[in-house]
Amino acid sequence: MNFIEDLKWRGALNQATDEAGLLEAMANGKVGAYVGVDPTADSLHLGHLIPFMVLKRFQNAGGKAVIIVGGATGSIGDPRPTTERQLLTPEQLAKNEKGITAQVTKLFGDNDTTIVNNNEWLGQLSLTDFLRDYGKLFSINVMLKKDVVASRLETGISFTEFTYQVLQGIDFHELWRREDVKLQIGGSDQWGNITSGIDLIHSLEGSSAKAFGLTIPLMTDSTGKKFGKSEGNAIWLDAKKTSPYTFYQFWLNQNDADVVKYLKYFTFLGIEEIDDLAREVQTNPGARLAQRRLAQEVTKFVHGSEAVDEAEKLSKALFSGDVAELSADQIADAFGGVPSFDIASDTVNIIDFLIAGEVEQSKRQAREDVKNGAITINGQKVTDAAVEIDPSAHYDGQFVLVRRGKKKYFLGKISK
Repeated sequence: MNFIEDLKWRGALNQATDEAGLLEAMANGKVGAYVGVDPTADSLHLGHLIPFMVLKRFQNAGGKAVIIVGGATGSIGDPRPTTERQLLTPEQLAKNEKGITAQVTKLFGDNDTTIVNNNEWLGQLSLTDFLRDYGKLFSINVMLKKDVVASRLETGISFTEFTYQVLQGIDFHELWRREDVKLQIGGSDQWGNITSGIDLIHSLEGSSAKAFGLTIPLMTDSTGKKFGKSEGNAIWLDAKKTSPYTFYQFWLNQNDADVVKYLKYFTFLGIEEIDDLAREVQTNPGARLAQRRLAQEVTKFVHGSEAVDEAEKLSKALFSGDVAELSADQIADAFGGVPSFDIASDTVNIIDFLIAGEVEQSKRQAREDVKNGAITINGQKVTDAAVEIDPSAHYDGQFVLVRRGKKKYFLGKISK
């Protein structure tokens, strides 16, 4: 399959300006495609993977990947559906640019990859140059009809946000001129901005200039919820913000109704293997082979093979209950979301410990659960109600991990 056919099979193509023309340009030599990302945070999140997966496929098909880290546009903000983006300080922008550049470099590698900052050219434009060289080429009538602008006319939109499509058009033209970029890739809400850039290139370089646009469908799960939105907690690509284990678990926990769709979109597996996994979902869903393969592939792409091995090692330990040999960092990672309570560093009787942490509601129930072998401390079953708990004995003296029954965990955190 060619680049376009592959995108269609994977459900990764929403609109394209000229499919045949793009394929012809790709066949006639190495051309570039670009995705822009504004540094609104110091890390990318799952939403950024959506256009980046298409850009990576373009690179794998023989093209050059170009990524704009929008130092200039990030200081302004593109139109949001309802309100304006909060402006960032120069210091915040610089920090964010550094973090995102490092992540993009890891995703795309050094070969056939160019990372640029649009402050290189937009930051040099004077107001009079902007109006003279570009402003005259954009029709207000056309700009007002763009969906992202039209949706804000009743509630109000600032001139700053209104001009974002002009700046994005300038970006496309600059990369067309500097890096032989012929294609811009963006989300479905970027169609108007992308076509504005193509129109600008035709105005400046002639109607025969080769420039193409491609947008990606809105990514939702089987319930209609926007992909990557999880109870207000973003899934970051920065391992310090979202650990590789948590990242792995996000993919491992996907529903059967979504997993094949995500295998097609977020992995580079071929048709035959994905079809085999799709059959496994139908015939043997309990094994969750498709989810595991999805988790392995996406985690490897973002964090590397060692992160996959670590995540699976930790998952196995938690499933078996063999947690005694885990490190303090692994405990913090794996059990950060379970009920927790503060404890002193002094030794304490097991029954008093369970009551203090609200693991048990009464001493009678605590004694009964201990006697019946329902309580495990740091991976070791406790059956003697006279046992003293030494908080400094495990996990670098930071945690005491309690399991009641087979699945209910509690984490005691030693206060210093």
